[in-house]
Amino acid sequence: MLKTSDLTGTTSSIVVEDVRKEFKLRHTHSIKETFLAAVRRKPLTTDFRALDGVSFAIEEGESVALLGFNGSGKSTMLKLISGVLTPDHGSVRTRGRVAGLIEVGAGFHPDLSGRENIYLNAAILGMTKKETLARFDDIVAFSEIEQFIDTEVKHYSSGMFLRLAFSVAIHTEVDILLIDEILSVGDEPFQKKCLARIRELHADGKTMVVVSHDLDMVSQLCQRGILLRSGQVEFDGDSKRAVELMRS
Repeated sequence: MLKTSDLTGTTSSIVVEDVRKEFKLRHTHSIKETFLAAVRRKPLTTDFRALDGVSFAIEEGESVALLGFNGSGKSTMLKLISGVLTPDHGSVRTRGRVAGLIEVGAGFHPDLSGRENIYLNAAILGMTKKETLARFDDIVAFSEIEQFIDTEVKHYSSGMFLRLAFSVAIHTEVDILLIDEILSVGDEPFQKKCLARIRELHADGKTMVVVSHDLDMVSQLCQRGILLRSGQVEFDGDSKRAVELMRS
């Protein structure tokens, strides 16, 4: 196991130390099922350890892929770094402003216009009104939905909604960018534009942690890969090697 002294470098943007996280899995979905299970003395829940003693440090400006099959713990780890979840044991420390492209558009209100939602979502992501105003035109232009910007979001198609939500998130002033399945956003031309923007942010020295099932994209975008299996680190090193291990 890594020691604290091994992890806490002066340029570390993210330090994860001996992290464990458990969830309770419910086995019933209705009052009737719960009653029958109780009568038959069957367990109503099971403890599931999503992460079990995970430790790593990510340096400032690194691009790192979290890899693993479904249930390996990678999305849980991303949410712990973002602060959406807290560990049951161990610690997760970050340096600088963190923005998570994890649940894109989670803070959008359907009864507000696109314009109003830009300011609302940007505030949720930690931007001041002045910062949002300075980036407003770029956000709208990037989303490519200028003519609908004053329309209520509830009238948007799913593609329009995702374009605007992603555009807000990608224009926030951040030090650490957490990305979950970026290529699920919009059509292929828009996906390529998003990927180009993410590469620009990395070139500017932003720290990035990426979760994606697109292994070819991950190996090109990230230099380092952390492979999780059953909630533990199985490999931490070159991203291309990590992808090879995934495919084997």
